[in-house]
Formats: sequence, C-alpha cells, structure tokens
Amino acid sequence: MNKHGGMLLILLAGCVATGAVAGTTTGTATNAATNAATGSAVATGTTASTTAAVKAAPASALQPVDLMTIVDQAIGHDADLAAAEAGYAAARQARPIARAALLPRIDGGWGRGYNRIANQGYTPVAYWQSGWTVSLSQPLFDWARWTGYQQADLVEAQGALTYADARQSTILRAAQAYFDELAAEDELQRATDYLAAVGTQIEELQRRRAAGDATLIDLREADALSQQAQLQQLDATSALHLKRQALELATGQPFTPLSRLAATPVRPRLEPADLDSWVGQASGQGYAVQLKQLDWQIAKLDVSKARAAHYPVVNLQAGYTPAGAASGYARPTTTTTAMLTVTIPLFSGGEIQARLRQSFAQRDQAEDAAESAARQAGAAARDAYTRFTSGLTRTDLLARITQSSRDALAATRIGYRVGSRTSTDVLRATDTLYTNQRDLLRARYDTILALLQLKAQTAALNVDEVAAINAQLAVAAPGSAVPPASGRGDAATAAH
Repeated sequence: MNKHGGMLLILLAGCVATGAVAGTTTGTATNAATNAATGSAVATGTTASTTAAVKAAPASALQPVDLMTIVDQAIGHDADLAAAEAGYAAARQARPIARAALLPRIDGGWGRGYNRIANQGYTPVAYWQSGWTVSLSQPLFDWARWTGYQQADLVEAQGALTYADARQSTILRAAQAYFDELAAEDELQRATDYLAAVGTQIEELQRRRAAGDATLIDLREADALSQQAQLQQLDATSALHLKRQALELATGQPFTPLSRLAATPVRPRLEPADLDSWVGQASGQGYAVQLKQLDWQIAKLDVSKARAAHYPVVNLQAGYTPAGAASGYARPTTTTTAMLTVTIPLFSGGEIQARLRQSFAQRDQAEDAAESAARQAGAAARDAYTRFTSGLTRTDLLARITQSSRDALAATRIGYRVGSRTSTDVLRATDTLYTNQRDLLRARYDTILALLQLKAQTAALNVDEVAAINAQLAVAAPGSAVPPASGRGDAATAAH
C-alpha cells in the first residue's frame, strides 16, 4: 500500500457531513411553502417530481456497493483496458519472434513430377520421378537480426507499461465516477435543504403578513429566492442523473446505491509533504514518461539496425535431396549441398545512407519527446500537488466560514423574531450559508480528485491502495450516512 493511501477517506469524511446542514424540513412542508409563496402548483410539482425521480424506491432497496466493487466492475468492463491487455499479450511474443530469427531454420519438402523426353530418331521416354528435400539455414552474423533481438525486450516492456497505464487510468476513471456521484448526491441534498429553508421563511412571512407584520415585498423577495433554490435543485437533479449514467458507463452495470463514508472529518496528511519529491517521482516514474523513454531506447537501436545495412551478412546453408531414378541413370540420385554464404552490400542507390540519416532524426525526435513528457509530467504533478495542498487550506477556511454562516443565520433568525432584523436579512443569511456549503462541497471533492491525480502522475494508484481505502468506508444506503448537522433543526425552530 502506498503510504498516502489513507488520505482520501479522511478528506471524504467531511463531504458527507456537509451535505446535510441547516434547514431540516420535510418534502411535504417544502412543497407546501413553495406553493404558498409562488401560487404556482405547476412549478412546485415539477420540482417535487424531479427530486422523487432521483430518489426512486428500487435503487434504495438495493444493497450499497463500495469503491472496490466499482473499481472491479470497471476493470472487467473497460474496453480500452481489454485492448491494452491484448496488446500486451502480442508484445510478449516479440522476444520469441526475434530469437527465432537467430536460430537455425529447417525446411522440408516432397514432390512428384512427370517427365517426357523426345529426341529425334529415338523413342520418346516418359517416366514419373519422386523426391524429397531437407534444407537448413543458420545465420552466423547478421547485426540487424541481433539488434532486433535486443529491441524485443524493449517492445515487451513497452506493452507491459501500456497495459499498466491503461489499468491505472481505468481505476482513476472508476474512482472519479464514484466520488462524482457521491458529490452529486450531496449537492442535491444541499439544494433540497436550501429550498426547505427558504420555504420555512416563506411560511413565517405568510403568518406575519396575515398578522400585519410583513409586506408583499417581503414575500416577493422570498419568492424570488425560492425560485432560485428550485433552479439549483433542478440543476443538481440533472447533474446527478448524468453522474449516475457516467458511473453506469464506467462499470457496465445498472446503478445501485453507493456506500457512504465515515462522517468524522479528519485533516489528511500528504507524505512526503515535499513538492520537489512528487515532481521528481512524476518526471521519472510516470507511465507516460517511461513509455517515451522506451521509445527513445528503441529509436537508438534503430540507428544500430540502420548501420547494419553496411555490414556483411554471413549464413550457413545446407541441403539434402534424394530422388528416384531418372532417365539415363541406373540408380536413384542424391544431392547433398553445404555452403557458407557472405553477402556484402556494394551499392544500393543511396538507400542505406538515407535510412541511416532517417534513423538519426527519429532518434533525436524520440529523445526530445521523452524530455517533453518528463516536463509535462512534472508540471502536472506540480499542479495536482498545488491543488491538493491549497484545497486543504481552502476546505478548512470554508468549513469555518460555513459554521460562522450557520451561526449568523441562527442569530439573524432570532433577531428577526424580536424585530431587530428584517426578512431580507434572513434571506441573505440563508443564501450565504448555502452558497458557502456549496463551495465547501466542491472544494472537498476537488481536493480528493487532485490527490488521486497526483498519485496517478507518479504511477502510484493501484488496486491495493483502492482496497486499503475501501476497507475504511462505511457501508450505508444513500442519505442514511448523512448525520444531522448541529443546528440544522434549530434554524427552522428559530423561525417560528
């Protein structure tokens, strides 16, 4: 297990708790409050139906699946990974093929032919003749073949790295789809709570207006905010559908509820907490970098192979051909040959020189590509590291800001009840709280994805690490793992 493995679940713990914050009200109360404020049963019915569609009963009745299950399903379903695995199987044959070119080659054959000889003044002669032959060819010196044998090891290593890279990419996509779906659930819960909180304020305004303590302007302001909350809920519903479709596409399985995470937020640690260390690992160990370095090594051997066109080729050839009796011979004939051949290139019209210059250029191209890949991997690791570390700071700040906003909303509601604050103040404080909650959710999940991407840049994201993270996940049905946040019910109570 990579020593950074425990960070994800720690950071994720706060995401679940944040999704359920101020403003607990039942769906019936929310719809009733919205109806009373807007006077539009159609708009309210649309919002309720979209929310109910996401929280359908068949999905909640299923057992939740964990991160490891999602990753295993994705590995078994991903077509790109299957193609990479087939490519690796093909690459493993490069070495036997190249070795065979250095070993003896033995061929055998059999034939039967009809002969007819007609000479003037003689009786034509016709006969059948059968024979078989065995030939052997053994290369003694062929530098191009030897270079190809050296390249075969690199080709096999290239296939292995390509497969490992595809496997890591599949794991990353599956984990990202998993956490994206959880984030979409949290956002929908936040938007629903936001709508409920605004609905509570609308109910309070209606009671006060009936008593002559609130104006139509107050109701219009609350109505506008309620419509904004409905829009956010609609957007969150659509986003959740899309994320679930992406998860189904990644796994090839119908959507089932996902396991939620432990609700105790603990600040994660990144070890080593050194940017240069991560950049160095990415620049030297990233799969993209290693593949480009192999391309460079193969290109250097291509130069050696091009030079081999100037060298002689030495082969040993032997043959054995017994045949049946032929006309003019009293007995069957047997032919045995053995030959040492030396082929020396004398003139090729400039082809050899041109191919050599081409191999030099391709070697330089591969070297520059390897250097570019190392730089890009280092830059990507630096970006992911910065997003992760700054995400931690941003998450801490937003958590404190959210708590302050929650306290401010509770105080504003009390002030509104005693007459020192207006309805506009309550609505503004409500909007501020849920805006901060939205930013906090985004920051936490962005930080998680940054950590996953950082590990992927250093070729450190594997199934073992996913299993270690998954072992610490708390299995729960959607919504049941979200604990009531402190003060969530108090805000609604204070409004009354």
